[in-house]
Amino acid sequence: MFYRDERLALFIDGSSLYAAARALGFDIDYKLLRQEFMRRGKLVRAFYYTALVESEEYSPIRPLIDWLNYNGYTLVTKPAREHVDSLGRRKVKGNMDIELAVDAMELAPRLDHIVLFSGDGDFRPLVASLQRQGVRVSVVSTIRAAPPLIADELRRQADNFIELDELREVIGRPPREPREPREGREFRAERDHAAVAPADPQPE
Repeated sequence: MFYRDERLALFIDGSSLYAAARALGFDIDYKLLRQEFMRRGKLVRAFYYTALVESEEYSPIRPLIDWLNYNGYTLVTKPAREHVDSLGRRKVKGNMDIELAVDAMELAPRLDHIVLFSGDGDFRPLVASLQRQGVRVSVVSTIRAAPPLIADELRRQADNFIELDELREVIGRPPREPREPREGREFRAERDHAAVAPADPQPE
């Protein structure tokens, strides 16, 4: 339940939201996401949390980070730590739980409602603390993936659970149409040109 006059903030655990959307088979349109929650209340802040691997010359998430920075989101990032496990596999660790929790606690006195985009059960104590301060907390994740991507204890603690799959129509990016091979485009262009070209004059 949302009220139009309540002060609202979004706290997006970037990796968790990405995993949930991917499991459901769609991409998030962050412009539409922000617009949707501006419609639901007085949006004070929209935070997006992610760790970045600094050793990579190009990260596929960089264009999204740049776009969010210029389009009304508050970006919170930190370098991800890389290590090699006992089997020689490269692992990346970049937990943003502490940063998100600190920001939520600091902003809580100026908010009525927090929307947490995460399924991580480690956030249950944070949600309980925010509720004790009089802030309502909605959690966005999914139980429709296999396995479900929200911890049961977090879902129970939240005032409201929002199924991400039910937001697909309002915040999902339309699927891209597959690009036609070049040969097909050239044939179609020739065909269309022939259809509109004037006929050769007939001899009298």
